[in-house]
Amino acid sequence: MIKTGIKKYLTTVGLCAAMVVPMSAIAADYAIDTKGAHASVNFRVSHLGYSFTQGRFNTFDGTFSYDPSNISASKVNVIVDTSSVDSNQADRDKHIRSDDFLDANKFPKVTFTSTKVTDKGDGKLAVDGTLDLHGKKMPITIDAEFIGGGNDPWGKERAGFKGTTRLELKDFGIKIMAGASYVDLDLYVEGIKQ
Repeated sequence: MIKTGIKKYLTTVGLCAAMVVPMSAIAADYAIDTKGAHASVNFRVSHLGYSFTQGRFNTFDGTFSYDPSNISASKVNVIVDTSSVDSNQADRDKHIRSDDFLDANKFPKVTFTSTKVTDKGDGKLAVDGTLDLHGKKMPITIDAEFIGGGNDPWGKERAGFKGTTRLELKDFGIKIMAGASYVDLDLYVEGIKQ
């Protein structure tokens, strides 16, 4: 009888403690909304120093965890299909996929795995992580910003971010393209809470 009373008491205390802890203290997991095309991986490369060639990767997937009250608990994982490169010109895309540049047959995937997320204030974040591109693993930092979050019209919760980073091609063993030694990435990520 005493054991049963103690067990009930401990269960009640545990439930009360769980209710006191705010839900936002637990990082929420999100799947990047690629099916709805509410995310994009875009690139921009200088062309001979006269203009820029822009494009995107049409096929990618990923997840992230986000806790606005504990930014350091956030995480990001993304996988990009290199053969899905699209610069709006078929011959150029074929060349970018070739072993002159991405070598998509040998290196079909690019992965990014975060190692640290730092709150820089006013919704701005520094997302440090490892980029595995063209057979090379290098640390990079993505300058990110929280765009917004909340409920959508279909009963789901969403959160969205944008980010930018510059990759030096030589760091990944990729040849200079038309005089460009680097590529700028513009990232837009909208996730659906799981």
